[in-house]
Amino acid sequence: MRKPLLPAFGSFAAEKLTGLICCRIQPLKIIDAGKTTMLHRLINSKLKWLLGLIVFSSLYYACDRQNRTITQWRSLDSMPGNLTILWPKNGTIFPAEMVPPSVMWEDFSTEAQKWQIVVSQADKAVIGAAQSSAQTWKPDSSLWATMKSKALREPVSISVLGLRGHQLVSGAKTVIHVSIDSVGAPVFFRAVPLPFYYALHHLPEIRWKLGYISSSKPAATLLTNLPLCGNCHSFSADGRTLAMDVDYANDKGSYVTSDIQDETVLTPDNIITWSEYKQEDKQATFGLLSQISPDGRYVASTVKDRSIFVPKDDLHYSQLFFPIKGIIAIYDRELGRFFPLPGADDPQFVQSNPTWSADGRFLYFARSTAYISQQLEQSRDIVLPPELAVDFIEGRQEFKFDIYRIPFNEGRGGKAVPLPGASGNGKSNFFPRNSPDGLHLVFTQAENFMLLQPDSRLMILPAEGGVARPLACNTDSMNSWHSWSPNGRWLVFASKARSAYTDILLAHINEDGEASPPVLLENFASSGYAANIPEFVNLQNRSWRRIIDGFSNQAHYYFTIGRSKLGEKKPQEAIAAFDQAIRLDPTYGRSYMYKGHIQFANNLFEDALESYQKAAQYIHDDGELFQNLGAAYYKLRHYEQAIAAFTDAVRLQPQNAEAFLGRGLAHARQENYQQALRDFDRAAQLNLTNARIFHERGVC
Repeated sequence: MRKPLLPAFGSFAAEKLTGLICCRIQPLKIIDAGKTTMLHRLINSKLKWLLGLIVFSSLYYACDRQNRTITQWRSLDSMPGNLTILWPKNGTIFPAEMVPPSVMWEDFSTEAQKWQIVVSQADKAVIGAAQSSAQTWKPDSSLWATMKSKALREPVSISVLGLRGHQLVSGAKTVIHVSIDSVGAPVFFRAVPLPFYYALHHLPEIRWKLGYISSSKPAATLLTNLPLCGNCHSFSADGRTLAMDVDYANDKGSYVTSDIQDETVLTPDNIITWSEYKQEDKQATFGLLSQISPDGRYVASTVKDRSIFVPKDDLHYSQLFFPIKGIIAIYDRELGRFFPLPGADDPQFVQSNPTWSADGRFLYFARSTAYISQQLEQSRDIVLPPELAVDFIEGRQEFKFDIYRIPFNEGRGGKAVPLPGASGNGKSNFFPRNSPDGLHLVFTQAENFMLLQPDSRLMILPAEGGVARPLACNTDSMNSWHSWSPNGRWLVFASKARSAYTDILLAHINEDGEASPPVLLENFASSGYAANIPEFVNLQNRSWRRIIDGFSNQAHYYFTIGRSKLGEKKPQEAIAAFDQAIRLDPTYGRSYMYKGHIQFANNLFEDALESYQKAAQYIHDDGELFQNLGAAYYKLRHYEQAIAAFTDAVRLQPQNAEAFLGRGLAHARQENYQQALRDFDRAAQLNLTNARIFHERGVC
């Protein structure tokens, strides 16, 4: 096969040259192969030289233009303005393990056609330069490594210059630093579609992610497609235990704790429910804003709680949420018991948002006077219609929290005292988080309420209280949920600095509690999702790849939902849940039994009989089941089968008066009156208050 005369080139200039040379050699007659090969080599050599010259000339003139721009920049006493560098902020401190960040700016001039970026140090010593046709630029890994190395010793400047031809029309500068303090841990967070009401009805779209600032890859999704609401999560100090609110089987008080493995499986036996705390008082519990203790033994939560929780027609702030009643309760994972925390259990107040001190000896929490409303008390739904909170939504009613501190005393509690600097200041103070060294407390402050407040700012003060001051990492729009790195030198937090879709930001905190401007963790962002509830997890180089939902796609889960819907008087939804449980496990007898209860109550006796018969195939020791099976046979006038079923019921439950009554009725229908009388007599002995027993005995 003949070799091509010329190499293939992609540039327009190469194509022109190729055409020109080919035209010139077309009239030549090929005399022999050797001379042809020499000719080809000569032409290829000349062409390569010409192309090299063109490339060199292009690079030379590009470098010359860039050098002229840099020369103009060096001559400037001040930047031209008309341009704002959005990220990184001036004075930002990056961790040494940070991957290359994007430089983003906004040019207010109408003339700039492209932008020159100059990276430099003192005396405008250039480290690197580049041009961009868009209002963003990211250094390559090599340049970024150089920038970080130099910024460890002295500040590095990034100048962005707007160009129209050779003319500078805009420009600004930002200065960055790099810290020797490592972050040392990944961030676990939740990604939620907006608005809130959409997310509420599309729960499987919510994602739980784990992000590393040292990775250029997007944060990994550990869990998705969860058909229930999962909310506030926290970790033990050693990063070995995950704790998270989950609405397991329609129980808003459910809470899961699990050891963290490479693949962490959440199973029903990992779940507790705050609803079990003092069930006898008939007050609803949702288990709000829970947190696990540093040693992983205890969990603190808000119980007997009620909240203002309403959707709003605002993409940026699409819900209003804050608790209005509740006390602090503790769950002891070692002993498996619930108890109130004395000193934070006064129902006259709302006591919520408990967080532990670094050593576990104290709890901080938000407190206010409880707001009691009969309308709210009558509602069983956690999400309220807006009309029940219209005074709060429209600003006519305020609600402010103070931060209190209380000793834990191994669960004995003590006197709760308002924290100076985070109480009595006319503001709402919440989300207190103690630094790992125990010296500082960062909390969130807003004019009113709690979550998702546009004016919320991060404040810092000594752990025992004192003068509170705003952190320098605050942005102009919502600074909220925050978490300390395990070494106490970095703070991660949620903010709406860029848009309605919350970002996660990172700030350096020095030993004096002073913060740097924030770093945007852009690899944690997902289009169309708000990133929230960021928590450092101290994995200490352990692998964590996946969370497996081992509880929601099980028969017991849907059976529990069915029972809950039955209690809410929603029989059709209950039957749908029982049917799903049966599809997942056709041997799950209790689902057939409860389905039969609904059918029997609606006079669907044949359907009920079929359900009870199915249940009896898998359940052999439940007297109530056989009593109901007998009742279904009786309604359908199958008296022999009814007697047999009632006989099984009394064998399993000898004190079941209803089973004796049912068998007596079936005997009476068969005109076996002596046996009927014996059953009625036994029923009467067991239940002297049931008038029907005596009526049927008299008839017999």
